[in-house]
This record gives sequence, structure tokens and C-alpha cells, in this order.
Amino acid sequence: MTFKQFKRLSWLFTILSITAILNVASAEEAKVDERAEYIRANYTKFEYKIEMRDGIKLFTAVYVPINTTKEYPMLMVRTPYRVAPYGSDKYKTKLGPDQQFEKEGYIFVFQDVRGKFMSEGDYVNMRPQDAYKNGKTAVDDATDTYDTIDWLVNNVKHNNGKVGMWGTSYPGYYTSVAGINSHKALKAISPQAPIADWFFDDFHRNGAFVVPMAFIFFDIFDKRPEQPHAAWPEEMKPVTPDGYEFFRNLGPLSNVNKHYFKGSRPFWNELTEHPNYDDYWQQRNILPHLKKVKPATLVVGGWYDTEDLYGPLATYQTMSHNNDKDHISLVMGPWSHGQWSTGKGNSLGEGDFGFNTSSWFQKEVLLPFFNHHLKDGEEPNLAKATMFETGSNRWRQFDQWPPKKAAEKTLFLAADEVLSTEPQKTGDFSDFISDPNKPVPHSAKISKGWDKPYMIEDQRFSARRPDVLVFETEVMSDDLTIAGAIDLELWFATTQSAADIVVKLVDVFPGQNVNTNKVDGDKGNRHELVRWGVLRGRFRDSMSEPKPFKANEPTAVNFELYDVLHTIKRGHKLQIQIQSSMFPFIDINPQKYVDNIFNATESDFVKATHKIFHNEQHQSAIKFKTIN
Repeated sequence: MTFKQFKRLSWLFTILSITAILNVASAEEAKVDERAEYIRANYTKFEYKIEMRDGIKLFTAVYVPINTTKEYPMLMVRTPYRVAPYGSDKYKTKLGPDQQFEKEGYIFVFQDVRGKFMSEGDYVNMRPQDAYKNGKTAVDDATDTYDTIDWLVNNVKHNNGKVGMWGTSYPGYYTSVAGINSHKALKAISPQAPIADWFFDDFHRNGAFVVPMAFIFFDIFDKRPEQPHAAWPEEMKPVTPDGYEFFRNLGPLSNVNKHYFKGSRPFWNELTEHPNYDDYWQQRNILPHLKKVKPATLVVGGWYDTEDLYGPLATYQTMSHNNDKDHISLVMGPWSHGQWSTGKGNSLGEGDFGFNTSSWFQKEVLLPFFNHHLKDGEEPNLAKATMFETGSNRWRQFDQWPPKKAAEKTLFLAADEVLSTEPQKTGDFSDFISDPNKPVPHSAKISKGWDKPYMIEDQRFSARRPDVLVFETEVMSDDLTIAGAIDLELWFATTQSAADIVVKLVDVFPGQNVNTNKVDGDKGNRHELVRWGVLRGRFRDSMSEPKPFKANEPTAVNFELYDVLHTIKRGHKLQIQIQSSMFPFIDINPQKYVDNIFNATESDFVKATHKIFHNEQHQSAIKFKTIN
């Protein structure tokens, strides 16, 4: 082949690739248009302002099937994110979690929550749910839901008297709240990636602060639109696509108001005034209120959700333990935030899960769940816990989560970067220097810092840094399936008075394919992130009463990595990485103890040497449960 022929062939392949991409995009657009046309042809839209018990009116859009020879259940979403388009002649392009819901026939209800967009009243972030303690005229999100349902079943024609609710993220929180002293017509709810407690969800991780999420989110969310029906205000224009560079140049968090918000973001101000888990945060924790939830409940979450992983796991556990009946179920898939309803769920970044997990969930789990409870459909074959096993890429069903029949396993950190099955009788410690000026990046990719694929990213970029400790097992001779949380029991010391402890559970792939004995392409020696977690060291004994470390004193630091269901395959290795920063996703710890990190200044940020002990007196270990 001549160079000229090769060049022509290259151009041909380029043209064919571009054509294929355009064809896929065109097909997706056609699906959206087809769905929108179906909704407009088969539904009539109504708009109402529904009065609450205190006189405040909430804007509510209702889509009723045109075929009025039947009665239909209602499926409702309550949201702070705008139920646009506004106007009875303007229709949404999707109504249900999946297109099949629209073809099945439901009355779809969307409501702007109190104080947002077209609804009256004052908006309160994660409003304390205490109206039931304060008399019949008190209001909160639970009473607003109750009053809305009461009005709907008595005023919307052609409804069958049964209501369901669903929502993802903040709307997932409003769905959970609906279960508090719920209306008798509310028969089924599906909180999906629900917020549970903002000291562990979204903007915090065990007290460590999630800078880019809070900064970007509240830049928009805390702004009031000029008109109630207007779109979201524009976010500030970025000065660089590199979040690491942007937030490093930002410096201490005290600079946010000084240089950007100027005190104009109310919730940001409240957040920075409450650095500890005080009454302010505790009142916004909805878990204590989720007792004796009456509606059938399907909690949904994603193993790779970087925003709300704590929420669905904690919501399921709390509801299960506080209810006598067996009507609380959990689904966890290989998804990022909301990916089960916005994508195919067959992959995330570098991770490949083998098939369309989102479609399977929608058709085999979610639709049968609502059809059964709202339309008297067949009882779905739904387990207490339907969980996707990553590593093996398969769905599994359990009669509870974590599974009953599980064996406990302990691995001890040891010298020479080893994870051992035996307690240590010798050895001392492993140490590294933590420099606030060069924090460990949370991802090798350049991004704003609030990205999703990093949750399953190859970790070789961090394993090879001098400020990251690595411990790993021998090559696995048999599959090892971890089910549940990973408990960390570490002995830690620092030369300063403050520190963050970041721990990662990593699945290390072999360099060669075990079946072909050939180098395994891009996956050879891949260090796949399975789970990570962080503890802001000041909160090691109490989230409410922080305290400094004593310099150079070995200190017990115990916390957990949130649940996994993952198989380390034979031929792979299990690895633990320990570091003290994960930037810019987590803010930089000054490493000099200050009462409020949001008020820290440049001089508070100092280098420190951190140690993890692994000797007979101070055994650092990880503990988890395994199943077959």
C-alpha cells in the first residue's frame, strides 16, 4: 500500500467514524422527539396552585391521560429544581422514570416545593421535619406532601385513589420525607439517591468538606431568579477548565466570600458557620424521623454515586430497622448519580459492566414495583435487596443487606507494603510527608473537580506518588467477594495537630490476561478504585466535639468505607492506599488545628509527616465480610 492509498484509507475511516457518531446522535434525538410527541398526543396538562394548611400555595403541574374511560394512579415528583415548562400548552418531553411508564398509563404530578420558582413561601434547605411535634398548623416538607396528596385525590378527575412518589437526589429526599406520617392514599415510594444527612452526603464526607460540589452547586442554587418562572441563573464564568488549578489558586475557604460570593449565598454562609455536627446539622438529618414508614418503599442507589452514596444505604437501613413489616427494599446498581434513569448503565468512565443495567432495572424492578402497588398488578419477584456485584458484573438477590450468611475477614497492614492475614509481631510504621501546596489529586483527569467517572478510575497515578502509602495482598488464588462495609482500624500519628485520613480499596488487575497469558491491553495491571472514604481527623471520636491530635502520639482512628458488593477475581490483588488529601474534591486540611477550617488563613497550612503504625502494640487492620 502506498502512502497516498494509506492516507485515503485513513480519511475514509475518519469519515465513517464521524458518520457513525452522527447516526447515533440522530437516533437518540429521534427517540426524544418520539417520546415528546407521544406525551403531547396522549396526555392533557393542567396547572394548579394547591393551598397548604398555612395558606401558602404550591405550583403543581398534572398530566392526565386523554383516555378517560379508565381510572389511573398518580405518580408524583416534588422538586426544588423547577417543574418547567410553565403553561398548560407547554409539555415536558418525559414524564416517568422510563418511557414505559407513560405507555402504561399514570397521572403524572410535578410540584415546585415551598419557596422555589412558582410556589409561594420561604425555601429552607433540608428543612427540619418537626411539624408533627409542633401542632396541627405547623408545616414542613412532610405536611406539604400530605396536603398536596389530599387535594389531588379529591380534585383530579379519573384518579384511582392511589399515589406513588419517586425522585432522585434532592427529589429523592422529598420522597423519603413523604413517608413521615404519610397520607393513606400514598401506597408506594421510591427514594432514589436520597439525601439523608448533609454532614455525610453531598457537601461533607465524615466532616471533610467537598469544595467543588458546594461551590458550584450553591453558586446557582442559592441565587433567586429574577422572575418565579425564569430559568436557573447562569453560573459564574470559569477562568480555567482545571479544577485542581482553580481551587489551589483560591487558597483558604475564607477567600470564597472575599473573592466570589461576597456574602450573597445564604446557605453557603450557614454552612461555613457550622463546621461541626451541631444542632443545625442534626436537625436536618431526616433518618430519626423515618420510623414506621407505611408505604411500600424501594430505595435506589448507585455504587459509584459521588454525591449520595451514604443516603440510600442509610435510608434503607433506618427504614428496615424501624418497621415491623417486610415492605422496605433496596436496589444498588453500578451507577453514578441518577445514571439508572439517564443512561444505559453499561459503563462508567473506564469501567465496563457488560450490559444495559439501567434498562433491566426499569423494566424488571421499578415498573413492576409501582404497577403492583398502584395498579394491582402482579406481585414482582423483588428481593429485599437486589444488588449488582461489580467485578463479576451480575445482579444478585438477598433476603437482607448486608447478607446474613457472611464470613468475617481481617487483613493487617504490614511492612514492605503488605496486607497480611496474620497480626504483626515485628515492624514499626510507614510514613509520608503531606504538603498542602501539592495535595494528591482525586483524579488523573483534568476537570472542574465535580466529576463522576473518577469513582472507578485507575489509581496508578496516586499509587506511584511518595505521599501515598500502598499495602496489598498476594495474588488471589480464589475469588474473594466482599459484601458490606469495610471497617478501618488504624493507628495514626502526625507531627502537627490536624490531618485528614483518606483510604481507598483498590482491585489490582494482572498484567497478563489469565486466559491467554498475553498482555491484557489497556487493562493490564489496572488499579481499579472500588471504594474510597475519608475521615477528618478532628472528628475521630465525635463529629460534634472535634479535637486536635497530639504531635507524634499514636492515636486510634476508626471509621468505615461505605458498602460494596465486589469480587476480587482470582489472579487479581486487593490493595489499600492511604493518603491525606484528595484534591480538589476534598478541601485541603491546614494540618495546623483551627477551630473553624472555613476561617483558616494561609499561615495555618503547614507540611506534616504522617505515620501509619503496624506493629505488635499498634495493629492497623481492615475488616470486612465475604460471601460465596
